[in-house]
Amino acid sequence: MNRMSRLFPQFVGRPAAVGLLVLRLVAGTAMMFHGWPKIQHATSWMGPNAPVPGVFQALAALAEFGGGLCWVLGLLTPVASVLILGTMAVALGMVHLPLGHLFVASPPGGPSYEPALGYLAIAVTLLLVGPGKLSLDAMLFGPGRMGADESTNPVRG
Repeated sequence: MNRMSRLFPQFVGRPAAVGLLVLRLVAGTAMMFHGWPKIQHATSWMGPNAPVPGVFQALAALAEFGGGLCWVLGLLTPVASVLILGTMAVALGMVHLPLGHLFVASPPGGPSYEPALGYLAIAVTLLLVGPGKLSLDAMLFGPGRMGADESTNPVRG
């Protein structure tokens, strides 16, 4: 089994693959929309008095936008999921929880940690379950591809 195939669990087939595709498309697109304004000001999107150095702000912006794009494509999904998971964990630990934000904003439109926790949960899910057969990862790294051993990485569904 090659190293890339170790990153991926079995590629889930239909109908679960369709569900994973919908999840990746919706969550990935939303993550890209969260990351896009940050990419525009990559090293300063937190403001002038930010406790986070510019290089880490840029990495977070790249994780959100690039990770979202990877989710949409189903490309390097485990890597994208780890990056998004880390970024959301930092957002929860440095911003939302210390400031006492509620899970659901009250009043509506106020600060909430619901989105960060939701994206973290999606990242964990995609990390554990994989992107499904309807992904570039399955095409590139599935059984019979790039040296993957079909007996150790069977396809379900």
